Amino acid sequence: MLFWLFRCSALLGLPLLAYVFSGNLYSVMLTFILALVLVATEYFVRTLKFMSVLIGIFGALIGYGIFFLGQYLVEQMALPEIASFWNSNSSTISAVLTMLCACIALVRAPEIMGIKRKGRHIKVVDVSSLIDGRIYDLCESGFLTGELLVSKLIEKELSAMANSKDVSEKARGRRGQEILRKLREIRGLRVSTTSREGKGNNLQQKIVSLATHYKAAIITVDFNMNKEGTIANLPVLNIVDLTRSLKPVFLPGTKTTLFVMKEGKEKDQGIAYLDDGSMVVIEGGRKFIGKRAEVEVYSILQTSAGKMFFTRICSNEE
Repeated sequence: MLFWLFRCSALLGLPLLAYVFSGNLYSVMLTFILALVLVATEYFVRTLKFMSVLIGIFGALIGYGIFFLGQYLVEQMALPEIASFWNSNSSTISAVLTMLCACIALVRAPEIMGIKRKGRHIKVVDVSSLIDGRIYDLCESGFLTGELLVSKLIEKELSAMANSKDVSEKARGRRGQEILRKLREIRGLRVSTTSREGKGNNLQQKIVSLATHYKAAIITVDFNMNKEGTIANLPVLNIVDLTRSLKPVFLPGTKTTLFVMKEGKEKDQGIAYLDDGSMVVIEGGRKFIGKRAEVEVYSILQTSAGKMFFTRICSNEE
């Protein structure tokens, strides 16, 4: 609120004061431009991180050093025309070199900081994990920590998919973009973007190359990406494998609550399904069809299609 008050005061108050004291429209326009520059500077400085500021200062020092190097070379060349031009414009040249190097350093700051933070706490995100979306739930719950690194190639790929004429492809691209936007809004989670593309003939190989460069892990749900990362001896965090490993283990005597979907083949039987599609036969569950019931596992049958669980009613939740 205070920032918006400052901005409104600068954009409206300064031109108004200029008009009151000068009455000159030229002064009002000049003051308004000055206010815009002031507000833009305030916003830019406020959004900068401390490390980015240090990198910008370091870049400015490099620019100033380049100026002194150039001045030394001009003196050594002993050419009157060049020396005269340099001396008469030394202040301008110094300011331009300093500002240019500072701006370049600020633009490259995220990548510079990323290079300094190489390690397995960095996770390179691929397209499939963003489209899948479960990465957001893992990060929001705090189970997936560290820094997520997104290549510009991934953003371009999602953008191309979102602009596709194919309805399904467009929906997938937009979902990936939405998940990426939501990840950047999670408090305490660092999501960085790098312009480094990596080497390879396709997107998967380039992602593997990028992860190799940063000594990072890869987050994916794609089987081929999983295989590429494993071949490259990289840690691969496959969300599908995680989901499979977190499936609930039902042993005889286990109690759980299930939604009874339909009637079974035998009298009074009800049928429910687990999240992985496994069928659960519920003795006495027919009267709970369309409701939730607490059941106890008493037998497990292994079939070619998977496991089938046999349960009986303990108590019910309407």
